[in-house]
Amino acid sequence: MNSSFYEKVFQFSKKRLTDTYLKQNGVLEVGDIDNEITKIRKIIESEFKTEIFGQDGNFSDSDYKRLQDDLEKYFNVRMNTGLVIKGDEQKQRNTSWYSINTKANNNNFYWDRLEEFYKGFLSPQVIRTLDDDTDMIMNQIGDPRENKFGIYGMVVGHVQSGKTSNYASLICKAADMGYKFIVVVAGDKNNLRNQTQVRINEAFVGKNDIKEVGVGLNDLQNANKMQPISLTTEESDFNRKDAHKNSQGINFDNINTPVLLVIKKNANTLFNVIKWIKSHYKGKISQHAMLLIDDESDYASINTKEENNPTAINKNIRVLLELFEKSSYVAYTATPYANIFIDHTIEDEQSVKIEDADEWISKDLFPRDFIYSLDAPSNYFGAEKIFIENPEKFLVNIDDYNECIPLKHKKDHCITRLPNSLFEAINIFMLNVAIRDLMGQINHNSMLVNISRFSDMHKNIVYLIDEYLKAFKKDINSYILLSNSTEQSNFISNLKSIFETKFNIEFSWQDISKKLSEIANSILVIGVYQNASNNKPLDYNTGERINVIAVGGLSLSRGFTLEGLSVSYFIRSTIFYDTLMQMGRWFGYRQGYEDLCKIYMPEDIQNYFRFIIEATNELMYKFKDMAEDGLTPYNFGLAVRQDPNSHLQITAKNKMKHAEERYTSLDLSGKLIETVRFAKNPQLHNRNLTTLKNFIGSLDKSNKKGKAIIYKNIDKSEILNFINNFEVIKDNNMQLDFVKTYLEEKNALWDVVLYGGKGEFAEGFEINMEERLKLQDKGKYIELGNRKLSSGDPEKALLDDEIYEQSKKEKRGNRSSFLRKKLKNPVLMLHLLDVKSNQIGFESSLLPAYGICFPNVGVDSNSQTIKYLINKVYQDEILLEINESEEQDD
Repeated sequence: MNSSFYEKVFQFSKKRLTDTYLKQNGVLEVGDIDNEITKIRKIIESEFKTEIFGQDGNFSDSDYKRLQDDLEKYFNVRMNTGLVIKGDEQKQRNTSWYSINTKANNNNFYWDRLEEFYKGFLSPQVIRTLDDDTDMIMNQIGDPRENKFGIYGMVVGHVQSGKTSNYASLICKAADMGYKFIVVVAGDKNNLRNQTQVRINEAFVGKNDIKEVGVGLNDLQNANKMQPISLTTEESDFNRKDAHKNSQGINFDNINTPVLLVIKKNANTLFNVIKWIKSHYKGKISQHAMLLIDDESDYASINTKEENNPTAINKNIRVLLELFEKSSYVAYTATPYANIFIDHTIEDEQSVKIEDADEWISKDLFPRDFIYSLDAPSNYFGAEKIFIENPEKFLVNIDDYNECIPLKHKKDHCITRLPNSLFEAINIFMLNVAIRDLMGQINHNSMLVNISRFSDMHKNIVYLIDEYLKAFKKDINSYILLSNSTEQSNFISNLKSIFETKFNIEFSWQDISKKLSEIANSILVIGVYQNASNNKPLDYNTGERINVIAVGGLSLSRGFTLEGLSVSYFIRSTIFYDTLMQMGRWFGYRQGYEDLCKIYMPEDIQNYFRFIIEATNELMYKFKDMAEDGLTPYNFGLAVRQDPNSHLQITAKNKMKHAEERYTSLDLSGKLIETVRFAKNPQLHNRNLTTLKNFIGSLDKSNKKGKAIIYKNIDKSEILNFINNFEVIKDNNMQLDFVKTYLEEKNALWDVVLYGGKGEFAEGFEINMEERLKLQDKGKYIELGNRKLSSGDPEKALLDDEIYEQSKKEKRGNRSSFLRKKLKNPVLMLHLLDVKSNQIGFESSLLPAYGICFPNVGVDSNSQTIKYLINKVYQDEILLEINESEEQDD
């Protein structure tokens, strides 16, 4: 089948079904897609197909099946609207000014044409949610028809989940309403600023210099009349000379179309924008409203110095806001940790005077008015899917890199060879390119190599990969089509072995060989780093399909999208939550090729990601509770869980100068704490087994649910006695001191669950053991694979089936929090693990273990204790509690 013909048919069917979806009020009925396939079959078999599709072609039965699958995937994408948390002043404003009356009665030129543009590649449900989300955000920012306002908000999304589409939509709606100055502060690297400019040109401007693009292609009649005045281009950041040139003849007091700037997050650039605006206006600008979008707002925007002498970028953003009587600042980020540690007390002042300068700046950038949390579409390829739900499917453990590229290396480290695991990853990528071509996905393909933060290292790695590719391409061009190609070339022999052992697809080796002969020469390696002297920069907008292995560090870590990314090789390490998550370029959308995606990564870094994901899920669930309870951004005091082992920090310490680390009674509600590490000491496990048997023997009134035995309403003294007698190694992340304090201070009854599984029958128990096939030798101790003791949803055993079914409506990351809200008592979870005696020399075949689960009793609960990093808001709450306590004591 011709892939071009298939694409024509798919687009034709997609448009027809979209029309049906809209006519049926946003619903496709059962059978609509089946009926469409039947109609397409009739058209293709008719004499009119060339006239309808614009070219000739045929479909096999498998092509019709693929068309049906692709249409179902496209229309089955689901996305929920986000949640908003409003500040106290915001609650007094009219926060329905846009969506209730204004939008329907307005000429929504920019949004209407963007919505039409999105119909070409976004599912109807995603477009509808995008519309609803940006309506909600529009309600939160200032109404440009008012005389004066200064709004500070934040929008939180997922890494690589479509935040640019969201703020592009917001820009269009703001422009429709009369915002005349729109500034997008993009990343601090040229490649990200340029990529952002391209996307805003497509979504809002409609032109790239003199060429119509994106929304402009569908609106040639009105494009020139309504075209925004863009003072930046794809190739050029803001400079005053070009700005004067591009704005010649414009009276800024009477402009009818908005002025747009997409600028790099750079102090000098911001200063030049400020100076240029001041050259057109004397004093504050009162006539026009400004919308400032701060992309990747947790990076470089945060003030890390004193308030009256702030960092240059932070100061200049605030100076820019201070120029306007009417301004809305909207921060966008996927990692809001630094933002919530901004000291809120400075918000009492309207503006701040700069030290040793006759200059005033606006309030700091704390999102005091609103925080809006975006959902991700169901087809989002995110952290949880990779690291929690399907690690075996997507992750490849690597441990052969240290001799070639130590995890911690100096700038002048000399790398002379690459690890074998990187060669395997390159081979996987080459096969992926061939497979996607055979599937008709003639799109960009990318591989990421992120293994250093030093440009000199990147340069050497690019050279070594290029040498490998040259040798490989030479053999492919010479031998791949020969019947004995594997005998002629070790490269090809190894490639065929990888294909046969690691892929399970419909194509044969002969199909792959033929396609490799066609595409091998197109695969390039490009360095993406500061001062990279590439003959060909990484540019996805040339009109040509590219297949690229991108080598870089920071320049590939903040917001930059690698198109068609299917293989990543990642051995970078950092102790910061936000930096590590932002390096995850492999998150995003992988429609039609998700199964081909692989991430090569050391196991320890995988575990870091898992911990961060759990902490972030916890944070996002708090958003939901806070929104439902009517709390404010100021109340967002206890925010992010610390790594109990202190291997990870939330963000850089200079961004947390207003944070304070302390142990305090706070928010352990809804937590699951488990033993996941075990001593290499069979006597200890035998003693623990005796402790567990004696404990179970002392309980009565049990009942059984599924494979679990349940004991209800057990006195806390029996639980405390069990925990005191059960021996765990010091390296366990159990935080037992906190648990014991809880048991001593809180008069709660407990529930106990003894879990069963598929392993052998446990002697002395009426239950089968739980099989654990994956243990890891960590030297001093043994650790469970993925550092998980419980599997599935362990809370299910204590809840009614009806409640459990309700939980399935929650996103996977929220399900545990939902279930733990339904628990009546804290739970002691007992496990008997069948580890098949001789695993990695482990002498015992039966491991007793336990976990403790606390009910989720709400955002403001301080009934349990764990180590958290708390911001200034919560510090003040603690001080207030202390002061009140001291007054009472007096």
